[in-house]
Amino acid sequence: MKKTSSALFTLLLLAASAHSQQIPARLDTLITAWADQYKFNGTVLVARKGEILLHKGYGYRNVKDSILHDQHSVFQLGSVTKQFTASIVLKLQEERKLGIQDKISKYFPGYPKGDSITITNLLSHTSGIYNYTNDPAFMANEVSKPASREKMIALFRDKPLQFSPGTQYSYSNSGYSLLGYIIADATGMPYEQVVRRYIFGPLQMTHSGFDFTHLSNPEKATGYFNLTESGAMPAPIVDSSVSYAAGAIYSTTGDLYKWHQSLLQHSIISAASLKQALTRYKDKYGFGWIIDSIAGKEVVLHGGGIHGFNSFMASILEDDICVVMLNNFSNPHLDKISKDIFAILYNLPYQLPKQRIAIALPAGSLEQYTGVYELSPAFRITFTVKDGKLTGQPTNQSPATLYAEREDHFFLKAVDAQVRFTRDSSHHVNGMILYQNGREMPGRKMPIED
Repeated sequence: MKKTSSALFTLLLLAASAHSQQIPARLDTLITAWADQYKFNGTVLVARKGEILLHKGYGYRNVKDSILHDQHSVFQLGSVTKQFTASIVLKLQEERKLGIQDKISKYFPGYPKGDSITITNLLSHTSGIYNYTNDPAFMANEVSKPASREKMIALFRDKPLQFSPGTQYSYSNSGYSLLGYIIADATGMPYEQVVRRYIFGPLQMTHSGFDFTHLSNPEKATGYFNLTESGAMPAPIVDSSVSYAAGAIYSTTGDLYKWHQSLLQHSIISAASLKQALTRYKDKYGFGWIIDSIAGKEVVLHGGGIHGFNSFMASILEDDICVVMLNNFSNPHLDKISKDIFAILYNLPYQLPKQRIAIALPAGSLEQYTGVYELSPAFRITFTVKDGKLTGQPTNQSPATLYAEREDHFFLKAVDAQVRFTRDSSHHVNGMILYQNGREMPGRKMPIED
């Protein structure tokens, strides 16, 4: 019996070792599959217990000049910035330069209802303050221009609160902009200088900074609104005075791994401060991090989206696992890719993205799908044919091209979604079903108005 148990234990060890050795190749195969379908374009770092399992670039840093990504590509992070801002606030609390229960009226005298809003509310998105990035005119026309503190605050200062502070959750970049101004007031230094002094400098994050517009670095990635096999649409750079403490940092996967390591070592903020940051308040949000679970483990994460860039960083601190993905086009797939990465790390089931093959349908046959389809009273999709292609435009969104797999069955390349058109007993198209994010959303074809 002892020999049998010993042999079984040896086999289990060998199986575990074989799986561990296969992980880097599986990770590379996974990311390559997404990149081959133009659903990832950037740099990935995956590390576990101090060992870097994958650190590689995929696709183009600059499409026009055919420059490929590598480990050193520099990206705007967008909202991944928030964990740095939150950590600085907690560091200043350790130094007794501020307190997270301070009312914001202390820093912004006369701010409407400032006596009822705390720094904690700003950190946890429970302030109710209007999110300035919900202003479509500003986002379309002003984001690439430098903006003063006064101009930025004026975007949301006099907007009514969405709810009583502390009672609900609503994501607010405005709140994090205010945190940047508070940091500057509490230290007497610009926000950017404070982050460099407390984080970038000590961790030797030498490829990280703020003013991406004026960054002169051959490793700087170009951001795109979209990127497909047929071309790319460059995006304007959001000025750092606009995204500021809510989203202005640029960095690399390597620098962000140094940040992950500092959290394990408590070299920047104390264990007590980190625990405070990773305490859920509302809707799984702490201070600058989302706290969730995967494979029975607590994962702390945040994504970022800014004109031309998407980012994602997640850590399972218990197992010293770090996943960083930096992408230089507007990409809705990073969350799904991250789940597949964790599945590989924990030996759970996953699937490579399905390669959908488009076929050509006669332009005349596409006309039968045109029209307006109502999925809900507030959400419709209008289908038209342009240049021999079927295009769908959802309410308040940009149009997207649909590609046929077979009659009545189409898919999108811009997002992971499919459309199936339905027919009545007379074989006339009378509706559609949108398949996206694991949901099936039926829509009826609206009658043509006279």
